[in-house]
Amino acid sequence: MTILDELKWRGAINQQTDEEGLTALVKEKSVGLYVGIDPTGDSMHIGHLIPFMILKRFQLAGHRPYIIIGGGTGSIGDPSGKKSERVLQSMEQVHHNEEAITAQMERLFGQDGSFKIVNNYDWLSKISLLEFLRDYGKLFNINNMLAKEVVASRLEVGISFTEFTYQILQSIDFLHLYQAEDVQLQVGGADQWGNITAGIDLIHKIEGGDAKAYGLTIPLMLKADGTKFGKTAGGAVWLDAEKTTPYEFYQFWLNQDDRDVVKYLKYFTFLNQDEIEQLAQKVETQPEKREAQRRLAEEVTAFVHGQSAVEEAENISKALFSGDVSNLSASEIEQGFKNMPSVEITAEKRNLVEWLVDVTKIEPSRRQAREDVNNGAIRINGEKVTDVDYEIDPATHFDGKFVIVRRGKKRYFLARVTQ
Repeated sequence: MTILDELKWRGAINQQTDEEGLTALVKEKSVGLYVGIDPTGDSMHIGHLIPFMILKRFQLAGHRPYIIIGGGTGSIGDPSGKKSERVLQSMEQVHHNEEAITAQMERLFGQDGSFKIVNNYDWLSKISLLEFLRDYGKLFNINNMLAKEVVASRLEVGISFTEFTYQILQSIDFLHLYQAEDVQLQVGGADQWGNITAGIDLIHKIEGGDAKAYGLTIPLMLKADGTKFGKTAGGAVWLDAEKTTPYEFYQFWLNQDDRDVVKYLKYFTFLNQDEIEQLAQKVETQPEKREAQRRLAEEVTAFVHGQSAVEEAENISKALFSGDVSNLSASEIEQGFKNMPSVEITAEKRNLVEWLVDVTKIEPSRRQAREDVNNGAIRINGEKVTDVDYEIDPATHFDGKFVIVRRGKKRYFLARVTQ
């Protein structure tokens, strides 16, 4: 099975510019290929991850992946998917984002020399205005550019000359990598088809019609309910652990719909066909066990954050399910309770009933607080407390940073100790 056969089985190919030619090429040699990303933010989210999973599969199959960080294109803005002009970022912000995205790529692809990160600012910034117009602008037909979906979708509301020229700059990227690095394949999302074909046209005009340059796009990822993949009620699911904790990341994958989980196993994991088909069978016969979702969460979290993050996420999940939170670390508490009701407290020792009412406002009155304590409805740091004279000492657990309160069976509260 070639890498292209595998991608077809995984449902990961939307369009190819020349399927026959690319099939012959991947059988013939180690192919140079690239995916680009503009540093419009300081982290990728899981929607960005999709084309890079394809790149990773080519890497594991022995091909030569390149990643373009768009320091040049990112400074002007890609019109794709936008109904209005992007707000231009300062070059200082662009450079900060470049560094953050580069660090994420190195974690995903390793640092063993089997892939290369380049920045298109390095060559685009060296082209003068006259060179741009004479050497490249002359080769682009305005009628063809207007017909590209990425531009046509913007004509009603308008598009600046800056964003209009984006496809020329991206085409120059492909040409540069073709000439300098023997890169013959560009991979991108379905919305990048027009930019990819423009790059291939430029290569053919400069290098000749028989130049071997190819494009491949991946399908738009939609959930079974027709909504866009990768969004939650809280917004995007980020690869940056500071924006989306590894526990939240793990939970996102764990909570996927039975109708979607097999598709995501094919897209986002490196499990082989037999393993995925076995999990697909379990979705049909034992959906209540959610084994496919658990495996999906383990595999993707390990790929993005490492195996230790998987272990932490599973530890937090078990503790929250059982109510035994006493053995969690302070960092696990930070992750697992990030979105739960919280209050700030001092490190002062207080009587439990007073603390529940006056300090944290968890209980509405002392009478209710005493009743809940007497009835065993209050747990402090995982331990049931039935003594109304119990004294809260915030320094005793979780490095003195937190106190965890559970009221009833499921209502958790986090008290953060301030200095």
